[in-house]
Amino acid sequence: MGENQRFDPAVVIDIARQLAKKPFVAPPNDLPDVFGNLNQEQYAAIRYTQPPIWSAESRGISIEPLHRGFVFRDAVDLYLVEDGAIRRIAYNPSLFEFGRINLPNNIQDIGFSGFKLIAQNGKPFDFAIIQGGTFFRAIARGQTYGAIARALTLRPAEARGEEFPLFRAFWLERPSVGSNSITVHGLLDSESTTGAVRMTFRPGDMTIVDVETSLFPRVNLEHVGLGGIASTYLYGPNDLLNSDDIRPAVYESSGLQMLNGSGEWLWRPLHNPETLQISAFVDSSPKGFGLLQRERSYEAFQDDEQRFERRPSVWIEPLGDWGQGSVQLLEIPTDAEINDNILAYWRPKAAMAAGSEVAVAYRQYWGWNAPERPPLATVTQTRSGRGSSGRRRRFTVDFSGDALGDNLPGDLKSVLTVGPGTFQNLKLLPYPERKTVRVAFELDPGNENACEMRLLLESGGKPISETWLYRWTP
Repeated sequence: MGENQRFDPAVVIDIARQLAKKPFVAPPNDLPDVFGNLNQEQYAAIRYTQPPIWSAESRGISIEPLHRGFVFRDAVDLYLVEDGAIRRIAYNPSLFEFGRINLPNNIQDIGFSGFKLIAQNGKPFDFAIIQGGTFFRAIARGQTYGAIARALTLRPAEARGEEFPLFRAFWLERPSVGSNSITVHGLLDSESTTGAVRMTFRPGDMTIVDVETSLFPRVNLEHVGLGGIASTYLYGPNDLLNSDDIRPAVYESSGLQMLNGSGEWLWRPLHNPETLQISAFVDSSPKGFGLLQRERSYEAFQDDEQRFERRPSVWIEPLGDWGQGSVQLLEIPTDAEINDNILAYWRPKAAMAAGSEVAVAYRQYWGWNAPERPPLATVTQTRSGRGSSGRRRRFTVDFSGDALGDNLPGDLKSVLTVGPGTFQNLKLLPYPERKTVRVAFELDPGNENACEMRLLLESGGKPISETWLYRWTP
């Protein structure tokens, strides 16, 4: 669907449907070496020098195309939809400033790698970047980019290798005057499936993205990830063993929050393990999950450049019944903070059959907090260190909330389960002046190489805290 045609969202879906009947064709390797050989610093020096598209029209949201180069090698077609008419954004090197890059004279129309969205209402700020594969980032006002979303995840951490879908084209609908939302339609393609993805962005103090995806599998899809979020976790107070850094912590997200189909709030602190760890939290009709950054103090990180305390929390709210499946958490060993070594997504239990059509919808929230908090005490800190002897490890888990203040329940108790392995020296330490309760214990893993732990606070036989989950590995 190109120029000289009227835009129809249903046509994007039909293009994906028809594309699925044809074999996958990999993108051409046509990026000139002058751009393909750039390092990150050189690529970052490329600047779009024109006024953002629609910025002079009081539309509320404007666009900047992004250049190809560095790791962003594939071209994507960008089309503007204005009053129903389609107009392709044509590439020209005169649109950009290239720093110290020496350009040849024969650069043709090489297309773009993606685009940036800019909020124009109030003080302008860019709030979303859609670039590379099916990846996109968003932030709320005042934040810095961190976690990254995936429109589709296929076969992560499998022995035969992960498959990375890509966007072939985008149609961007021009917002109405003064609007605070923009709708983007993307054509997705990969060896195993095609798809049409409709994303509606609404920036602000909480940036909200509604995602509607139609998938058309070419083959049976056994391992599909929906609502995927990737992030970075190098180390924190619960795994300082191998850190030799002036910063006390380095991470974009502190944990995985889940609200399961039974209404139970779960919190799983993240960890940088020695070996790949895959956790599956089986559920039915999940209400939400996300990677959250709960630490908002500069002192926790003391990084004047990265400002991890300003990275967004990302919450996924399913729209409709997602049925049976599991929230999957991948924790990948890394020794560098540039790696996105954390991945969380929903994996449906049922496979998607070749030739079928699958529709799924969800809402993303990007901001300082999740859109709703547990009506319970929440975990504010997890710490781990050497135990009394051998392989034993000492843990402290801090819960905070109004219920843990001066009117602390007299029958408050901690409920801890460990398996395999055992625990000793379980202590409940209230600090009502801080509305905090610390639970301390020592884990004895014996000869085990992994121990699962589950902890919550109870009063009157009912939970008054979210449930803390953790997997210890050597």
